[in-house]
Amino acid sequence: MPHFSNKKLIVLLVSMIFLVALISFSLRDRHNATLPEQIIKDTVGFAQSIVAKPTNYITGIFSNIDALLNTYEENKRLKMRLEDFAVLQSEVNTLESENASLRELADIEESLSDFSPLHATVIARNPDQWEEKIILNKGSADGVEKNMAVMTARGLIGKIILVTPFTSEVELLYTNNQNYRVSAIVQAEKEDIHGLIEGYDEERNELLLKRIDSSLNIQVGEKVVSSGLGGIFPKGILIGEVTEVTTDDFGLTKMAYVKPAADFSLLENVIVAKRKTITIDGLDGDGTNTDLTNGASEETEGDE
Repeated sequence: MPHFSNKKLIVLLVSMIFLVALISFSLRDRHNATLPEQIIKDTVGFAQSIVAKPTNYITGIFSNIDALLNTYEENKRLKMRLEDFAVLQSEVNTLESENASLRELADIEESLSDFSPLHATVIARNPDQWEEKIILNKGSADGVEKNMAVMTARGLIGKIILVTPFTSEVELLYTNNQNYRVSAIVQAEKEDIHGLIEGYDEERNELLLKRIDSSLNIQVGEKVVSSGLGGIFPKGILIGEVTEVTTDDFGLTKMAYVKPAADFSLLENVIVAKRKTITIDGLDGDGTNTDLTNGASEETEGDE
């Protein structure tokens, strides 16, 4: 047994000496390799190429998977940012629209010299009376009273008909109430022409301006504004534009179709006009109201 171990030790020492000799020989500065060196280098290179190809392939697969995962995560983050941007853009558009609307309302305030404007917001609308009535978020606690005029930045829309402490109901110009009337003026080229807004045409979705003197000439495209004679609606508030003129009452008077200036399908921010000098007794129709300041009797507008 000891003899066999000595043989193994001798073989190991000889192998190490041979290996060291080969390494020393290969490290010498020579231009040509010996045959054993060539065999060893080619063998090692071939083995490395065999191992390197599948290794590189597998490494490439894992690299591609990692790249795909990174791309997926990046796309996910970008999508979330795009969604956030869309929401932000929507909010910006809403704020711009509200800002423009409020600026227009501010411009309207300047023309209400005889009124104290009160801003209000539409909070409800009955589907059964969509074109006739709206509910505002201001009531008697804010100074709102019955028969006060209501308008948007674009034009007149109606008047207050019912008030609670914190809300108020507005009857729009599109109401089916046959006694609802608004004294109006057509701003004709030569002279102002008076008439009354009474009802509307459902098919045309336009207001009806009646009781116009048949001898007066009205042109399509002329503006129609409130006259201010009824003591409810401020003078000069835009109502709409004439689209057609016909005869009424057997040809004794004329009637005009008026396209409303305000968009009745989309009402949000409005102004309630609180008259400073005129006291309205709440009795609309064919009666009269008394101007407590000037002592003058005025025509009434509308009827509940």
